[in-house]
Amino acid sequence: MLDAGPGKGVSVLREVAIRSRAPLRPGLAGGGTDLSPYCDEYGGAILNCTIDRYAYAFITPRNDSVIRFVASDINTDESHSTGRALDIGSGLRFHRAVYNHFVESGSLDPKAGMTVTTGVDSPHGSGLGSSSALAVALCEAFRFFCNTPLGTYDLAHLAFEIERLRLSLAGGKQDQSAASFGGVNFIEFLPQDRVIADPLRVDRSVLNELEASLVICSTGVSRESEQIIDPQVGRNAQTLDALHAIKQAAIDMKQALLTGNLRTLGAVLNNPWISKKKTASGVSTQIIDELFEAGGWAWPVHLAGRGVESWKTQT
Repeated sequence: MLDAGPGKGVSVLREVAIRSRAPLRPGLAGGGTDLSPYCDEYGGAILNCTIDRYAYAFITPRNDSVIRFVASDINTDESHSTGRALDIGSGLRFHRAVYNHFVESGSLDPKAGMTVTTGVDSPHGSGLGSSSALAVALCEAFRFFCNTPLGTYDLAHLAFEIERLRLSLAGGKQDQSAASFGGVNFIEFLPQDRVIADPLRVDRSVLNELEASLVICSTGVSRESEQIIDPQVGRNAQTLDALHAIKQAAIDMKQALLTGNLRTLGAVLNNPWISKKKTASGVSTQIIDELFEAGGWAWPVHLAGRGVESWKTQT
């Protein structure tokens, strides 16, 4: 159970292991409108939901002066001496960047030894926002370990800054917000870096039917997000018109979901997909088109109603 009450200083938290997890998300509509410069000029809107697949981060204190990072899902393990900033140009870059931030901000003792273990329930490049969920899970674990006061918006923004600015990884803002808030959200991305997340109060029977209609599978093809994102930030007329249509589809789908009209939702879902394929040549593949035409995926999932969460356990 989450326990981040006042008075729980670092000396107390280091007696226990910290665990956190952040949910992955399939995007329903609006993807791409959270990218700059589109959202800065026109405002973006996205409808997404989180599922019961997660990115995990565990922090266990050590008695020596070693920082050990373990990424169990990719079988990578590295160790560093404490007391210095870590190079974020190689290795487990997310782990190093988040660690550096909390040290540089004065929240974390640079001499503290620890083992940070992570894992993700989906492969890299799955399109479920796994990298951003990992960033959120790491930030939340360190926040709890250091007893740093960060709200949900703050956590999402910190994960965005680390992933997009410090690590210079291409992408928008929806993934960090989805992983932080959890559930079904309509998220607006406005000029001056403003983000407004509106958790939708969808009737449980509608969510049950949506769950029964959503199945996710792996196509066996993983792609770097830059291959999809870079063409979407262009300013040609076709891309711009497609992004306007994608944003409108998110608004229409939100209304269909709130009114429980899943038939309309399914019909609307087709429109942003057609528009999305106009924003970048690599959005779809032959396999994806065939699956879409078949109307069936594989790997049933359940919607996760909670966002990132953390708790402590005895070591």
